[in-house]
Amino acid sequence: MTPWDIKSALVSKLDVDGTIPVVSTGSYELDNRMGGGVPLGSLTLIEGASGAGKSVLTQQMMHGSLQEGYKLALFTSENTVRSLITQMQSLSLDIVHYLLLGKLRVYPIEVGHLADEAPVALLEAFRNESDRDMIFVDSLTTAVGRSSLRDILSYFEGCKRLCADGRTILVVLHSHGLSQELTIRIRSICDAHLRLRTEEIGQKLVKTLEVTKIRGADKKTGNIVSFEVEPGWGMRIIPISKVRG
Repeated sequence: MTPWDIKSALVSKLDVDGTIPVVSTGSYELDNRMGGGVPLGSLTLIEGASGAGKSVLTQQMMHGSLQEGYKLALFTSENTVRSLITQMQSLSLDIVHYLLLGKLRVYPIEVGHLADEAPVALLEAFRNESDRDMIFVDSLTTAVGRSSLRDILSYFEGCKRLCADGRTILVVLHSHGLSQELTIRIRSICDAHLRLRTEEIGQKLVKTLEVTKIRGADKKTGNIVSFEVEPGWGMRIIPISKVRG
């Protein structure tokens, strides 16, 4: 089945039962905790401190979307193509054939020479990826480090307009990268907000995913999920009772 066939089937499903196709992580349990998944056509903010699991969640969502037949573009300041392949293979998420078939394009973000023009340049690059269903940015932090409040907000508003035209965009942002006031404004623009952090529960340090909002979600959000990153497995949900025990 081609990606076009898959998308046509999803549209047909939407017409019949009113459900909205979602960005899947490839894990039913994780999707369920995320209110059924992030609806297509959404602008999603994935936020958290360093080491909280943002890239792992992003890679899970990328792989799930590729399995569903969607075409992706990844703009990354975290990896080269080679290091991304290695990192995802360590989580049992193989993307080599998707890269070879052109289903996934990877663009390293090089912002050194762009300075405060980086958000504008990124947005223009997104527009040029007109054949992509989804755009992932991991992470935006370095690209907006020298930008004005106006330019950063314009970037997110531009992303929102692309989503209104049918694109799905997921943006990773480090919690420390922007002021609290600006971060709150960005959250209000986005359709979905997923916040990750590392917490001490009992005598253990665990990673948590808080689904603070997903507009148009199938089920209620507000869930907090504890997980660990296990080599060869990826994100593994940990029951709270086990964490506290």
